Amino acid sequence: MPPTESRPAPTWNPIIYVIAAISALGGLLFGYDTGIISSALLLISDEFALSAQMKELVTSMILVGAIVGALLTGGLADRIGRRRVLFAVAAVFALGAVAAAFAPDVPSLILARFVLGLSVGGASGMVPVYIAELAPARIRGGLMVFFQLMVAVGQLISYLVGYGLADHGGWRWMFALAALPAVVLYLGMLFLPESPRWLIKHGRLDDARGVLRRVRGQQTDIESELAEIQEVESREGGGGWRELRRPRVRPALLVGLGIAMFSQLTGINAMVYYAPTMLSEAGFGDASAMLTGVGVGIALVVSAGLGTLLVDRIGRRKILLWLLPGSAASMAVLALAFVPAQLSTSTQWLVVVGLIAYIAFNGGSIQVVVWLIGPEVFPLSVRGLAMSLASVTVWAFDLLIALTALSTIEVIGRTGLFATYAVMNVACWVFVYHLVPETKGRGLEEIERALQGPGRFRDNLESLGTASVTR
Repeated sequence: MPPTESRPAPTWNPIIYVIAAISALGGLLFGYDTGIISSALLLISDEFALSAQMKELVTSMILVGAIVGALLTGGLADRIGRRRVLFAVAAVFALGAVAAAFAPDVPSLILARFVLGLSVGGASGMVPVYIAELAPARIRGGLMVFFQLMVAVGQLISYLVGYGLADHGGWRWMFALAALPAVVLYLGMLFLPESPRWLIKHGRLDDARGVLRRVRGQQTDIESELAEIQEVESREGGGGWRELRRPRVRPALLVGLGIAMFSQLTGINAMVYYAPTMLSEAGFGDASAMLTGVGVGIALVVSAGLGTLLVDRIGRRKILLWLLPGSAASMAVLALAFVPAQLSTSTQWLVVVGLIAYIAFNGGSIQVVVWLIGPEVFPLSVRGLAMSLASVTVWAFDLLIALTALSTIEVIGRTGLFATYAVMNVACWVFVYHLVPETKGRGLEEIERALQGPGRFRDNLESLGTASVTR
């Protein structure tokens, strides 16, 4: 194969942005349905007189569903295609939203939240894979991080809707509104193509060629890209769970699952789910607590937006190494702010600033990378299954956080909880420094060849020199 530098200058059809925007509605729904509980929980608790443990159960049931959904969709997507799975995800999103809105009691609400979780788990695993397998390498990072931006937008909308519907009973409308973007996602997927890499894997070369011509625009070197995908595919195993245990896949799993784990252990969703509740119990009024939640949502959107702009310029690894120290420092500030039993007005402001700063640093670093790194490093033959495993890791640790955050505060206090999260941010930085490779600008097949070579995965990629964008 000729060196990548000698290939024609890359081009692509603007339709790739439409594809990313429509499929990323799954991210908006993911963000909205996980974030809306933050505001709804205050009202649900009043209506049903929930204990701290029941609050955790109502909040976390969507995560149990997400674990099940992520497990189901990975293998299914490898068999029937990414596009068909996203159709199913959109339908289940709509069903779960309506069921939650009309729940007559707590058990019904818990079941509806579980159904919503099935679609959240499916979207979190499949939307990044779908975008990664269609996007040109030069803009792949930004398009995939657009999914995370839409997650943040969904969470911000959930805070705004929660603030606006804070009257008694308003929580039902909070859940019902999620059905609208679910319908848009379902209808939009009617016009989107299947992943060309999935088509090649299943022997549909002509269909894959048609898709690549559609999304690459005037680029004439379609045959070279097809040949490269086929060449890598020919050296792979047949896929399946057994393939995940092969030594060559382990470095990619270590990176993908490690980032997935730390994305939750660094504390982000404890803030997203429980910030209004924790602030209310710490002396903030309910209205002030909800308004602070809106600030959290804005910070998530701004940080994800900056990540979308910078991830293909700065790189995945550098963003993590530069911003995680700020995330750790912000958590340490929160831990120190809650040392006094009673918060003064000035300390309350310190809490708000520390919380927003933490969201900005954490949301702009590991939350940007978490849904990007897996689809980039996992081999094609197991990409669906491996992303399922990464999604399960995210949701399992998210579930751990959701089930223990409020109870942990009762045992070790807010200072102890936030100090623990600060330590986890430091541990994440160490993990990234030693193990996470830079994938900026690399073609998926180029990354996969580095994984197949001798030596350390990260060293293999670095030995290739400056990343040369080919598509």
